[in-house]
Amino acid sequence: MDIKIGIVQSMRELEVELPDDADRDQITNLVESALEGDQVLWLTDRKGRRLGVPAARIAYVEFGTPVDRVVGFGAS
Repeated sequence: MDIKIGIVQSMRELEVELPDDADRDQITNLVESALEGDQVLWLTDRKGRRLGVPAARIAYVEFGTPVDRVVGFGAS
């Protein structure tokens, strides 16, 4: 699962590739808890790296799933 986090007063957004077995509801609860308590949102990506984002700096969070792109004559 991929997640994009918009940062206040920044034109860039953070893109984090979460493990395939990441639970969307659990991640949503982590985001909501961090925003309510004005804490740091901690996420771990597919490679095991930890990313901390201060909740006060989060503008938006977008959940997505990776899309397999087919190239060539078999693409539809």
